[in-house]
Amino acid sequence: MKTKVGVVSLGCDKNRVDTEVMLANLQAGGYEITPDPSSADVIIVNTCAFLEAARKEAIETVLEMARYKTGNCKKIIVTGCLGQKFGKEIFDDLTEADAVAGAYEYDRICEIVEQTLNGSRRLYNSCENGLTSGTRILTTAKHVAYLKIADGCNNFCTYCLIPHIRGRYRSVPTEELVRQTRDLAQKGVKELILVAQDTTRYGMDLYGEPRLTELIAQLSQIEGIEWIRLLYCYPELMTDKLLNEIVSNPKTVNYVDIPLQHVNDGILRKMNRRSDGRSQRELFDKLNKLNIDVRSTFICGFPGETEQTVDEMEEFLRRYKLRNVGFFAYSREEGTPAYNFDGQVPSRTKQKYVNRMYKTQYEIVQERNRAEIGKTHKCIVDEFDNFDGEYYFYKGRTYFMTPEIDGNVYIASRRQLTVGEFCNVRINGALEYDLSGEATE
Repeated sequence: MKTKVGVVSLGCDKNRVDTEVMLANLQAGGYEITPDPSSADVIIVNTCAFLEAARKEAIETVLEMARYKTGNCKKIIVTGCLGQKFGKEIFDDLTEADAVAGAYEYDRICEIVEQTLNGSRRLYNSCENGLTSGTRILTTAKHVAYLKIADGCNNFCTYCLIPHIRGRYRSVPTEELVRQTRDLAQKGVKELILVAQDTTRYGMDLYGEPRLTELIAQLSQIEGIEWIRLLYCYPELMTDKLLNEIVSNPKTVNYVDIPLQHVNDGILRKMNRRSDGRSQRELFDKLNKLNIDVRSTFICGFPGETEQTVDEMEEFLRRYKLRNVGFFAYSREEGTPAYNFDGQVPSRTKQKYVNRMYKTQYEIVQERNRAEIGKTHKCIVDEFDNFDGEYYFYKGRTYFMTPEIDGNVYIASRRQLTVGEFCNVRINGALEYDLSGEATE
């Protein structure tokens, strides 16, 4: 009988790609992959360590998985960012883990599993900042895949640990990304989501200049890929060249994730962000004229935050009416410059600011969704729901909906649709963050 391995993936979609490569490596090594941890001989927890909350979740997940040691599970292995940044601490203190590995050990995962099953308890933590690549077992729907175009970060925002965990920015060569995309398209992927810590910086280290526009143009030529979606685009590198590619390329959706984090000049400087309030507003004026929708993220309660700076953030939201926004209370991370900044904001106040911003954004989303009623949108069908004798019901998304983090379109259709196909949907209802409509011929 084959050894069964179960994998729990935590954190961001970039971590998901690492997990998918690890799953393929395990399968190629002769291990059986199981989604059921209770039947696994070995459980691997691929972790995030970006914030204190993520580290807490990772440790709690390891403790939860360790309960299966009373059954089939023989070993627990911790991989990923937690092992990369805090490997020794986790190895010494978290005795439930039988091995701890960093974020660049996925190509050795079969060796690690074998040695751990043979009784070795080791810390595997290479200091080399490699790039995860290779065949993947998709954990998304088969018609959607993330493409990690780079790893690491050079921005050194004062609140962020990522450069200290993942190292300096490293782009994946264009020819390798084209090869990976062809492979994904052959497997049925139609929606490709480009991710990195800073997607817009792609190619700077390899080619001496940003090459995201050129990469998009090449990937869009691959048969089978119908939607290309861009996440984590920093505002200072959203050039006219890139904007023109987005609006002129029929495969690039007019929806971009731009993590602003704030709009107040003083706070942006303290964050070590490269943009300021004026340049952000100039960019968003262009985006509105080009009909490019935006999702973004903001940090509330950064050191020095006041009611006035929150007012400025709210004014920006009401002026530009972003399609989707996530708000996060500032997390004070030891080892970052902001940890020692004056003007630390109490936790209760930070959460008050988060709640206020979500309330404002909710009103904006309601307004924007109501405005969609009567329009017809191209949608991708994600899953079948039910059939009532007259209509088939599905869950799907349109261009301004990123999988799992944005809303959905609930589709009624008189004809049977196929998961992964595109169809036109006339919107007839707004449901908080979601829409509903009927497929048209």
